Amino acid sequence: MVPLVERVTGIGGFFFRARDPEALKVWYHERLGVTPVPESYDEEPWRQQEGETAFAPFESDSEMIGPPEHTWMINFRVGDLDAIVEQLRAAGEEVDVDPERYPIGRFAALRDPEGNGIQLWQPMAAR
Repeated sequence: MVPLVERVTGIGGFFFRARDPEALKVWYHERLGVTPVPESYDEEPWRQQEGETAFAPFESDSEMIGPPEHTWMINFRVGDLDAIVEQLRAAGEEVDVDPERYPIGRFAALRDPEGNGIQLWQPMAAR
């Protein structure tokens, strides 16, 4: 094995195809607060909080990812799962909250308008 000299420090972007990129950009901004990519260098990009990130390839037939035409799912960390679920439901979104409380936190799932999987994760407080 080759010794690791340098490592990436985080995810700098997430790029994916969409049938209607403009509508999806608006949906992510209005529903989840993800600021679209700036159109000039004078605008601020979306900044995420530092925290744990899972990077996990799944089998091609994974039910967690969804139907075969969907090849990705994104997990967003949230500070208050109940609050964002309430907000999303009030906006007409269908959100499934996992009733189990795991040692690492709580989860909920929804799909964007194009059917892509979104998992919301409220990490457990630091011990």
